[in-house]
Amino acid sequence: MSTAGFNSQNGTGTGQTYANGPSQNPVALQQLPGVSYGMTNQPPYNPVQAKAPAPPGPGLYPAGLYQPIPPVSSYQPGPPPTSYPSSAGQPLLPRPPMGGHPSHTPPQSASPSPGPRMPMPPAQATPPPPAVSSSSYYPNPQQPMTPAWQYNTPTPPLGPATSISAPPMGPVANHVNSAATIAGPSLPSSASYSSAAPLPPPPNMSYSTTQPLGPGMPPTSLHGYTQPGVAPPPMNPMAPHTYQGQSNRPAYGPPPTGPTPVGPPPTMKPTPLPTGPPVANATPPPPKADAQCGGVVNSTLSPTEPDNQEGDIECPGAVAGNGPQASNSYNHLDNKMAGPTQPGPPGRHLGHYPSLPPGYQNTSVPHATPPIHPAMQAATQPYTQAPQPYQQPPGGLGPAQLSPSLAAMSLQSSTPEALRVVNLLQERNLLPPAPVPAPTPCLTQDLQKLNCSPEVFRSTLTSIPQTQSLLNKAKMPLGLLLHPFKDLSQLPVVTSSTIVRCRFCRTYINPFVSFLDQRRWKCNLCYRVNDVPEEFMYNPVSRSYGEPHKRPEVQNATIEFIAPSEYMLRPPQPAVYLFVLDVSHNAVETGYLNVFCQSLLDNINSLPGDSRTKVGFITFDSTIHFYNLQEGLSQPQMLIVSDIEDIFLPTPDSLLVNLNESKELVQDLLKSLPNLFEKTMETQSALGSALQAAFKLLSPTGGRMSVFQTQLPNLGVGALQSREDPNQRASAKDIQHLAPATDFYKKLALDCSSQQVAVDLFLLSAQYCDLASLGCISRYSAGSVYYYPSYHHQHNPAQVERFQKDLKRYLTRKIGFEAVMRIRCTKGLSIHTFHGNFFVRSTDLLSLPNVNPDAGFAVQMSIEENLDDMQVVSFQAALLYTSSKGERRIRVHTLCLPVVNSLSDIFAGADVQAITGLLACMAVDRSVTASLSDARDAMTNAAIDSLMSYRQSVLTIQQPGLLVPACLRLFPLYILALLKQKAFRTGTSTRLDDRVFAMLQLKYQPLAYAMLMIHPALYRVDDLTDEGALNINERTIPQPRLLQLSVEKLSREGAFLMDAGIVMYLWIGRNCHSNFLTQVLGVPNYAAVPDNLYLLPELDTAESQRTRAFIGWLRDQRPFFPSLHIIRDESQLKASFMQNMIEDRTESALSYYEFLLHLQQQISK
Repeated sequence: MSTAGFNSQNGTGTGQTYANGPSQNPVALQQLPGVSYGMTNQPPYNPVQAKAPAPPGPGLYPAGLYQPIPPVSSYQPGPPPTSYPSSAGQPLLPRPPMGGHPSHTPPQSASPSPGPRMPMPPAQATPPPPAVSSSSYYPNPQQPMTPAWQYNTPTPPLGPATSISAPPMGPVANHVNSAATIAGPSLPSSASYSSAAPLPPPPNMSYSTTQPLGPGMPPTSLHGYTQPGVAPPPMNPMAPHTYQGQSNRPAYGPPPTGPTPVGPPPTMKPTPLPTGPPVANATPPPPKADAQCGGVVNSTLSPTEPDNQEGDIECPGAVAGNGPQASNSYNHLDNKMAGPTQPGPPGRHLGHYPSLPPGYQNTSVPHATPPIHPAMQAATQPYTQAPQPYQQPPGGLGPAQLSPSLAAMSLQSSTPEALRVVNLLQERNLLPPAPVPAPTPCLTQDLQKLNCSPEVFRSTLTSIPQTQSLLNKAKMPLGLLLHPFKDLSQLPVVTSSTIVRCRFCRTYINPFVSFLDQRRWKCNLCYRVNDVPEEFMYNPVSRSYGEPHKRPEVQNATIEFIAPSEYMLRPPQPAVYLFVLDVSHNAVETGYLNVFCQSLLDNINSLPGDSRTKVGFITFDSTIHFYNLQEGLSQPQMLIVSDIEDIFLPTPDSLLVNLNESKELVQDLLKSLPNLFEKTMETQSALGSALQAAFKLLSPTGGRMSVFQTQLPNLGVGALQSREDPNQRASAKDIQHLAPATDFYKKLALDCSSQQVAVDLFLLSAQYCDLASLGCISRYSAGSVYYYPSYHHQHNPAQVERFQKDLKRYLTRKIGFEAVMRIRCTKGLSIHTFHGNFFVRSTDLLSLPNVNPDAGFAVQMSIEENLDDMQVVSFQAALLYTSSKGERRIRVHTLCLPVVNSLSDIFAGADVQAITGLLACMAVDRSVTASLSDARDAMTNAAIDSLMSYRQSVLTIQQPGLLVPACLRLFPLYILALLKQKAFRTGTSTRLDDRVFAMLQLKYQPLAYAMLMIHPALYRVDDLTDEGALNINERTIPQPRLLQLSVEKLSREGAFLMDAGIVMYLWIGRNCHSNFLTQVLGVPNYAAVPDNLYLLPELDTAESQRTRAFIGWLRDQRPFFPSLHIIRDESQLKASFMQNMIEDRTESALSYYEFLLHLQQQISK
């Protein structure tokens, strides 16, 4: 195995190293190879590596080696088997273990050399395979292993760490370089806040409402180890705990007397959220100076330039509470919150707060939830974003004061559903009929109601281990998956001159802080005590004074602030859109130019922006064409630059124009462009030079560059040569050329990022375009990649429809400019690797020149210090951006999770889909930095090691079979699905660009959409009924059950819909009922179904309406448009449909049952 760790640097491994996703903390980068990186002297948890190498031959296993279960080749009527066949009748032939070539010990490993993991016993006729070196997560007392996947600790770079020198920056971006020292500003005297008499609210404070609030759902306990609202039993009886739906929560407990506490509270004292050990120093460690408002200059920026990505989100010029009193308004999308108030429960005292009149209670009313797509519904079910109250009985324990042992007591009293033992070899039909919901963290009901939605913020483990050694023992990855700019049906927006943040760690105030009294609050990340600013004493929702704990910031885990002026150095940039269009002969042949121009004409008035919005156009073939659209011209002027080696802007001031002032010229240009190049015979493509020209044009302002390319660039800078050998597409050997061929596009992307320019790439091609190289332009500039293989306006109408729908969404969706994002976590936890499209500006600050609502991110974490004194930990993601209207805004998401000290609790809180999503990101990086076989072995070992840990450390009764906890029952299935996914499969002909695009999608897509690409959903649709249907906007949406991905579930008498995320297949059985054919497809018989049918006819029949409603509803739940292919047995696309039958065996890959047997044999060694 390659010595490359899983968290390696991006790039070719030569030249300058750029720290971008995955990136390491600079602290780790300074360490030398051979040094252990475990912060607590624990061996790192490292899942992906060649533990048991793969046998020779194509794919996972050689074809023909096993005959345990013959593949189902014909559709046989009769009931499907409910359990796997017993192996008594026909012994299952053994096969060599999975893996690749013998691995080499990574240089960073301090573990002893590995002993071989024994191969399976040979069959009578099969010679034993040679013993091979094994690789595992970490050393085992009985069997030392070599670490391969660094789950929870940073790894050293592939080469020497070099400092990143960004290009000189042009305009000063919209950020602040704080002059504050790293020690942080001195605390304001509390004397200024000592007045106890309530003050009237300032006259200029306003509260506005805009839209009705979306629905909320009551939390439900999905994995069964806490009943809703039931906390683990305390030592002493608690007062009755009632939850008042109409009132806001007070402080967690009465304020303690005496001096301000800094360290942890006594174990059973009813204080606010538990704290960590006493913090001796408020100064962060030196390498993190950049991250904490220090004076240290960012190593990625020139010394003369302020760390302009830093100030906005971390170092505003005015500290909370010091600014002038300004308007303080709260805009919530709930027009009922300002309505008549209702009295709260009588006789409830809020700690030591003065008693409040009953009219100060919040009156938010829960609504009914509109139905959503099952995959998304699963993620959101137990949560609500509406402001939720929290009530605590006098003298009772706060929600976070229960020790882990108490939590364990409640868990041990009865086995939770999540830990129910499942034997995968006996229980066949494990796939639930509806999508898998996100597990609910084991928190009290009151905390859970305040928690962030898993649609936005999700952890792989919903119970955080107390120590790194415990996490290592569980052998599961710890990480977060984020969808930070997601379109939300409800979003509280706060306008205030003072954004309250912790003075020490800069955490934004959130629902999980604790108020010691009216004037002091304790941070839930660093546990320091802060003063409450005077302005924060007024609650704009209830229009009352003296209730800081009822402010919207403390009642909503997701909230958006309109930032005051100290969060910017220059006026917010305007919305600027530059379109760079390939107009070579190949491009004109595809016909995409007509679709693009018409789509932009149709949506030009819907582009996000204001009166300052600018647009520009560049076209290119072997030369670069600019368009003068200055106001006053009678028609657009075309300016051609043929010197592509030294590109320049012919008229810099008239190429980007104000859209409102020059709209007619822009429309004229769009109408004439397709005809302008209709007869071109120019076949060359100077994409690199066109990108350089576009960069020069956008540099002064920043903005979005949309690039449309249809062939391999072959002229000038950035020219590429074809690296794909079609004969090797199905090779069982390692796939070559997954890394970029040149660093030109990466370097240009970093230049763009420094000037607040993001590049989105639309690739429309029927031939190889080297997406591995071209994709870098988007990946490192926080852009996105759209790929339309075999695009042609006549021959591939399904792709044309998809391009049209994607383009409309792309042009009209909201957008954030000049953004930065930082993720903070409770003291003791650390983030060491990021996944997604961005550039890492400092240790933990992500530069996002553009942020869009369809982008997902993932991070890997480790536990640096034991969390012994904590019962909960928190994570906070803060995204600072400029809206298209020119407002500087900060969106903050906060997630709270419990801390546990037993392996069984860790397993009970495992989120199998989040784990799969994070492993997919890690495997993509491993494929590029090491090899595809390494990545495949690593994913298999991830399942082996976690299930082995469960069997050895959690199971009390050892039984034969493959035993897993119920919460991980789908883990082997998802790992097998990843191994057969286009990104990682072998032995099947896969175009290199298709494979690379699948990898890009796994890294970029939010979890809900990525899971459909990993494990598609299969439904039977020829017998849809209204039973259990949803009713949305007077439409009836049938809800068929999910089927297992096996041909055994198909029937020649039926029709089946497969939803694979970016594509859908409607497979028609040869003997499909004539009623479906006539009523839905509008054809008289099976033979009349057209070959390239991609649209369902709109027939006035109940069957047609149900089918179209269901497919339309599935499409509406995602931001991209999946094309639909209606296929028969004779269709060319039937092979693609069958390749998604993950549970079936192919010539080059195991069936699900064979894969389970392989896992069992590895675990039982």
